[in-house]
Amino acid sequence: MQRLKGWLLFIGIFPAAAFASASPDHIDPVAFVLLGVTTIFFFAIIGRYTARRLHQPSVLGELLIGIFIGNLFYHYGFPLAVLLREGSAIFDIMKQILQGVPINQAVASIIPEPNYARQVVEALNGPHGADFLKITYVVDIFSRYGVIFLLFMVGLESSIEEMKHTGRDSFFVALLGVVAPMLLGFAVAYMLMPNGSYQTDLFIAATLSATSIGITARVLTEMKKLRTREAKIILGAAMLDDVLGLIILAVVSSLVISGEVDMLVLLRIIISAALFFTGSLFFGPIILRKAIYFFRFLEPWEAKLFISFIFIMALSWLASVLQLATIIGAFTAGIILHDDYFDKKSLSTKDRRSIYHLLSPLESILSPMFFIVIGIQVKLECFYHWNVLILASGLILAAVAGKLISGYGARPSDDRLLIGIGMLPRGEVGLVFASIGRTLGVISDDLFSAIVLMVMITTFIAPLLLKIRYTMKDRKPVHE
Repeated sequence: MQRLKGWLLFIGIFPAAAFASASPDHIDPVAFVLLGVTTIFFFAIIGRYTARRLHQPSVLGELLIGIFIGNLFYHYGFPLAVLLREGSAIFDIMKQILQGVPINQAVASIIPEPNYARQVVEALNGPHGADFLKITYVVDIFSRYGVIFLLFMVGLESSIEEMKHTGRDSFFVALLGVVAPMLLGFAVAYMLMPNGSYQTDLFIAATLSATSIGITARVLTEMKKLRTREAKIILGAAMLDDVLGLIILAVVSSLVISGEVDMLVLLRIIISAALFFTGSLFFGPIILRKAIYFFRFLEPWEAKLFISFIFIMALSWLASVLQLATIIGAFTAGIILHDDYFDKKSLSTKDRRSIYHLLSPLESILSPMFFIVIGIQVKLECFYHWNVLILASGLILAAVAGKLISGYGARPSDDRLLIGIGMLPRGEVGLVFASIGRTLGVISDDLFSAIVLMVMITTFIAPLLLKIRYTMKDRKPVHE
């Protein structure tokens, strides 16, 4: 009990001490930013520690601590919490401000809710506004690096040959995982919002089709289940979901904006995805061998570290240029890279440090930032209205049922329920879909709040259900 009190006291004092700087003019201006980012990372570690003490997946603790500190500090008017809760909207605001748009006008155009808009303006105009903005940018960048390294580490434990064995199943799981939630989501939206437009119903359906691979990948990694057949099917299907999601988003956005589908946009997405995968798998090994030869003057462990890092970033950047998700590039880099490229000829040595051991510390430090940021962006005050809760309940049922159905795309010999559970989390992908619909004016604040609650619930229950299902499988007698 005494130890718990000590932790609570430290948690309460640490943030206050961190941001109680007398005057930023008397210290290095970067120090404030470093302390702010480190404080957020500190809370992520507290969340991870708490989850592990309760024998729960770390990601659950990181998400929950994000929700707790985000809403607690927001309640007490802490400017950094105000900025972090708005996510990428802050960067859109700054882009407009740099283009000469007045700050009040820029904020109002991006954040339609007057109360939130006023708080953002006050936070940016405050005495530490610039410093809080720097922290927001750094935390966002670190969180993006975190999910990139997370998916790279997942890809590193996979292989092209292994994925070939589950390719057929992954395709059908992904297809069902898109179609079933869309149909159910459209039906729920139509029934619960009879006065809504079909564009709104379509956007809700599209949001329910999303899958966030980051949450599931982290749980599977912690449980050391990445090598199981079901895990490979889930990861392959989630990757295909990202591509299918881009196509669906393009179709729905075209219908909302112009009333018709832009076939050129659809064709470009399909061609970009095909070119990226085939080009990466064919040219990736060739480029790697050239790079290893070019950097032969480095120590073997340095070559592994530098070349792997550059290769991950290059493929992530290339995926982004082709308007695919950066995590697709990171996962592909993980599939292509392996130690055999480095452990031949001139690079053979007694130093056997693997790519995994060299890069896993980066993932361990950065990926918690990604999950705590997702938690911080959850606005609990949005769930105070009954209409939001009723609509959210319908969306949650449709979202869960749709992804559980996707498991039937796998073979009968596979654990279909486990696969369906693995496809449940919507995470940041669902939030991105909803925010685009909000920007286009087809998703209201109440509807957005309902979608956020759906995203939050599906994101939280997936780690728990995965753990329960795997525990049941491990306890099942062999003769069964």
